[in-house]
Amino acid sequence: MALIADILMSAGAIGAGIYCLVLSRRLKAFNQLEGGMGGAIAVLSAQVDDMTRALETARGTATDSARSLREMTERAEQAAAKLELLFATLHDLPEPPERSGSRMRVLRRRNHGYERPEAAE
Repeated sequence: MALIADILMSAGAIGAGIYCLVLSRRLKAFNQLEGGMGGAIAVLSAQVDDMTRALETARGTATDSARSLREMTERAEQAAAKLELLFATLHDLPEPPERSGSRMRVLRRRNHGYERPEAAE
């Protein structure tokens, strides 16, 4: 019985040794930077860093664009308010008298060029 236990124990030790040898070879192949998974991981890590930088740049640009758009919107709202006020004041002006086909004439005076021409009906 002791002999069978020793044989099984030796077989188990040899099997464990072979298993460790196979695992060490696979681990070396996995960690190679040139052709294995280590290289792929290094490339992916570099790409993640590049994408992080690009994302930060895009975020900064978007923030600047949003600020610029907000300023332009405020300026447009102020201009719209001024235009509304101007249109409201136009409604308060009296209506011009109806004209029956008459056109405006320009009168020119010869006052040595000191006065501008005036419009008359």
